[in-house]
Amino acid sequence: MLKINMFSAADSVKGQGVGSAYNELMNLLATRLDQEFDVSVNSYRRVDLTHYHTINFSYYLSTFMPHRGRKIGYVHFLPETLEGSLKIPQPFRSIFYKYVIAFYKRMDHIVVVNPTFIPKLVAAGIPAEKVTYIPNFVSRKEFYPVDAEKKRALRQQYHYDEQRFTILGIGQIQERKGLFDFIKLARNNPDLQFIWAGGFSFGRMTDGYAALKKVVDDPPANLSFPGIVDRDKLVDYYNLADLFLLPSFNELFPMSVLEAFSTGTPVLLRDLDLYQAIIAGDYQPAADYDAMNDQLHQLPQDPAALEHWHQRSLAAADRYSEEHLAQIWREFYTQQAKEG
Repeated sequence: MLKINMFSAADSVKGQGVGSAYNELMNLLATRLDQEFDVSVNSYRRVDLTHYHTINFSYYLSTFMPHRGRKIGYVHFLPETLEGSLKIPQPFRSIFYKYVIAFYKRMDHIVVVNPTFIPKLVAAGIPAEKVTYIPNFVSRKEFYPVDAEKKRALRQQYHYDEQRFTILGIGQIQERKGLFDFIKLARNNPDLQFIWAGGFSFGRMTDGYAALKKVVDDPPANLSFPGIVDRDKLVDYYNLADLFLLPSFNELFPMSVLEAFSTGTPVLLRDLDLYQAIIAGDYQPAADYDAMNDQLHQLPQDPAALEHWHQRSLAAADRYSEEHLAQIWREFYTQQAKEG
């Protein structure tokens, strides 16, 4: 049985997609691959593989220690994807960005959650043959669709209007997520109901904190900020919504989109290049604020279009399911152990 150790602090900050991705993989290993892999967490025992989920400095130091086996790095972000997320003053920002790449270079192999990262890592000096794309996934036991009656009951439970078309956004409250566009859409569409589930996971370090905090404390009447929602309750929010909207300017492979797919919720996204590489045809694209606003005028009046995107969400969920990804991770870990 292969011995794998996970180094991770991914779930130390609530409301992060990295933490959700880590927990999904750990659950998959515990429920579907437990007879093949002996997995430990933050241990210094002798192992065949060490999988680094976060880039803590203590983990970097561990790469110089014996008995780590083959070192696998999980790339959930690149330095450029932090722009608009955290305010890091110079010269610390440049130092941190160099550290991120140095960490990745210490790995024997890299796993990226989006194939558009590969040329950027190659440009940073990491050979393409050392990089593998494995997408994120979600458990369909945790994220599943409900019927119309249950949908109405959820709106009653969470005190949302049963009749109003409801748009849901999920993620950390930060400028990169397109929150200012989401807020503007709410203000300009008072007949619709908007919800953003998420919070300031990094407090005042969040880019745009002061302006966003002002709106969160005093939002428009049709916009709700329930804060960071526990993962076991998120499925309720997806299911009470008519549409999932993520207006982010920069993303990796957002867990929230996969969760929306798994619940069958129609998805509207700012049309980023990275989405076109992985989920083209599974979501309603919008180039900018005006296009998103146009869609919010059209979709509530077009049940056929909503049904189309509902079906596309369910089809995408099949591709990013536990069943599919269990086989991918089985083959990847086995191959890496052979190369070690």
